[in-house]
Amino acid sequence: MARAGYEGVAVAVPVSVPYVRYSTRGAHWFVARALKALLDASGLRKDEIDGLTISSFSLTPDTAVGVTQHIGMAPRWLDHIPMGGASGIVAMRRAARAIQAGDAEIIACVGADTNAVDSFRMSLGSFSNFARDATYPYGSGGPNSMFAFITSHYMRSTGTTRADFGKIAVAQRTNALKNPVALFRKPLTLEEYLQARAVADPIHLFDCVMPCAGADAFLVMSEERARRMKLPWARILGTIERHNAYAEDPIMVRGGWVMDQAQLYGQAGLGPQDMGFLQAYDDYPVIVMMQLEGMGFAPIGQGKEFVRRHELHYGGSFPVNTSGGQLSVGQAGASGGFLNVVEAIRQLCGQAGARQIPQVQVGAVSGFGMVTYDRCVCTSGAVMATGARA
Repeated sequence: MARAGYEGVAVAVPVSVPYVRYSTRGAHWFVARALKALLDASGLRKDEIDGLTISSFSLTPDTAVGVTQHIGMAPRWLDHIPMGGASGIVAMRRAARAIQAGDAEIIACVGADTNAVDSFRMSLGSFSNFARDATYPYGSGGPNSMFAFITSHYMRSTGTTRADFGKIAVAQRTNALKNPVALFRKPLTLEEYLQARAVADPIHLFDCVMPCAGADAFLVMSEERARRMKLPWARILGTIERHNAYAEDPIMVRGGWVMDQAQLYGQAGLGPQDMGFLQAYDDYPVIVMMQLEGMGFAPIGQGKEFVRRHELHYGGSFPVNTSGGQLSVGQAGASGGFLNVVEAIRQLCGQAGARQIPQVQVGAVSGFGMVTYDRCVCTSGAVMATGARA
């Protein structure tokens, strides 16, 4: 069945609460800061936001419901999306449908998490029963060991080298040097990447994201409302989400985008060759490589060839993660699943500052989340285009 389009929907006002390595403040504080930033940037009153979606791991035991009470909101549309790296796109697409249906007029989409000294270890312990049960009996837990397993299998299956992954990490660090909120602002060379200490072979230091605290957010509303408010905005040309795709694969080498890629680009009326960038979820370089393949820029298993023939920084032949991505900006929990969407909006609205891609009009965004030992379960993708620029 053909999907209805997203005509008449605007995505606007990308904001970030600056990331910090550790914080004693709770997730509610970062959510509230993000909402305040949305109000300040848009000129809206709090009671004009009548829809809210939240993604956060450290809100527990609260959900989006608890947030409404804590910050004094009474939305008529509410969603809580615990899908990790897929969350930002899923939040955007569901909010867009709510706008089209008239269920809300202005929806705030927020990803936020805190990071106390011990909170990362505690969140890993309760993240997934499947992941916990699969790893703890072997004395190994946490994402580094799981992604070492996935990365090693991918390298053996495809012939990808650490230098191929390194080109992704180095390009993203180049992008981060132009991002004033990135936590990593020191240049990185390929030699430094290759010589970095091993963490869980073949994962080395610069393959790993750094957990931190922070928030990213944006607004979804009608194009008419965005015009009235004189806001720069981006359009949604197509979106997809898929969960537990290819469960029969012994170890993940592809994601759910492959199932829905034709529908995504068919809905947009464009193809991968028309995209001016890819903003991908990037907790580890292997995941970026899988998204290059899954989103149609290279056949499955041949992402390395695409990476080898392209420059991936913001001024290159195919920009990837122009904010610096989580590998250089930091991973603020579920906010990492919003960083790619927020950067796409900035690029398409002409608000990316020194890292702005010249004359970009359309681009792709992809999300990948909820790793459970040998695979990520949630995938999402979008094609977005310029609506009105700054």
